[in-house]
Amino acid sequence: MSVLFLPEVRAYFNELTDILFEKEYFGFPDSAEKYVEELFLDIKNTLSICPKRRAPEYFTRYGRNMYYSVFKKNNHTQWYVFFNIYEKNGIRIYLVRYISNNHVIAHLI
Repeated sequence: MSVLFLPEVRAYFNELTDILFEKEYFGFPDSAEKYVEELFLDIKNTLSICPKRRAPEYFTRYGRNMYYSVFKKNNHTQWYVFFNIYEKNGIRIYLVRYISNNHVIAHLI
């Protein structure tokens, strides 16, 4: 099993630390960085065992035949991870195409 991220998803993770600090979700850059790193590792390490659902039609702009899984990080924030599953040489590959949270996309789910 392998979890891969599109370059634009990796770029989002790189920007997310600054976004969370600038919008004052975290008081210190180190705290925001730790949160983002833990989110990334949680996705990378557990996506394959998380319950998944078919992604709504709206999200086909990021890819076709996608699934999504939910990662709850605290009482206020859930992250939605959209991905495809491929099989190559007997290895299951999860390709993460898009990520967002309930504050932005909950009304679309």
